[in-house]
Amino acid sequence: MLLNAAKLIGAGLATISIAGTGVGIGIIFSALISAYSRTPEHQKQLFTYAILGFALSEAIALFGLMLSFLILFS
Repeated sequence: MLLNAAKLIGAGLATISIAGTGVGIGIIFSALISAYSRTPEHQKQLFTYAILGFALSEAIALFGLMLSFLILFS
């Protein structure tokens, strides 16, 4: 009983990374819109950097989700 409760608490704590990822993605794209308005001639390069930042932020969420599944089902 105690082990099952500890697993559920650990899995819940591991999913907190998803909330942080949502905030990070919002910051990335708000900075992209701000950069577009300042220098519209660099749109292609800025978009490439934004997609790279989005992919890295999303990877953190996937790692947290994978960790929570490992905790639950091991």
